[in-house]
Amino acid sequence: MPTRRVLYIEDNPEIGRWVKADLERRGYAVQWLMSGEDADREVARHDVVILDIMLPGLDGFTVGQRLKKAAPAVPILLLSARGAVEDKLLGLQFADDYVTKPFHPDELAARVEVLLRRSGAGPSEPIKLGQRFAVDLAGHTVLDEVTGEEVELTAKQYQILACFLRNPNRILTKDQIFEAVWGEPYIEGDKTLMVHIRHLRMKLECDPSDPEIIETVRGIGYRVRL
Repeated sequence: MPTRRVLYIEDNPEIGRWVKADLERRGYAVQWLMSGEDADREVARHDVVILDIMLPGLDGFTVGQRLKKAAPAVPILLLSARGAVEDKLLGLQFADDYVTKPFHPDELAARVEVLLRRSGAGPSEPIKLGQRFAVDLAGHTVLDEVTGEEVELTAKQYQILACFLRNPNRILTKDQIFEAVWGEPYIEGDKTLMVHIRHLRMKLECDPSDPEIIETVRGIGYRVRL
């Protein structure tokens, strides 16, 4: 089974070391950050986020909202010593679960497992893409089977590709892709998606000007055939 990846954001060194060690003992791969400043660049490569609310700089509520916007499909579990109903309600506007401190490591692990089951993160066979690529949706990796090297994608490029692969052979409109990846409506004339698609083709297509993997369906949107 592919190792599930946890993005853990906690500024307390003692708690951070303890939680990281416990999760790794249970078989998770844990990336521990002590602030949320750059977390939105990392979130798409993980299966679940554990986020402390009391952080230096940006607070956990702000960080969590940014992470959910950057990767809507990745569940977020909030940790906080603040158990007031108002705090929980505020957090659960974007988070998927809320655990108050102090907590038992077995409870935290059980909550993480529930979120992973809900999100569908788990074992899966790599998906063949074109003649040379294999995509591991659970592991968030794209492998060039000719060179044996991983294809480096940005978070948004990976999210767009994953959106296609979860809807194989289906034509997706710009509105559908934008809603799934950015979590907001597409605005007619916005070139953002087109730019990301062009960059994806440069990394995955033999001839980006004549794509065979990511097809443009004129007047509708895009499709990936498998």
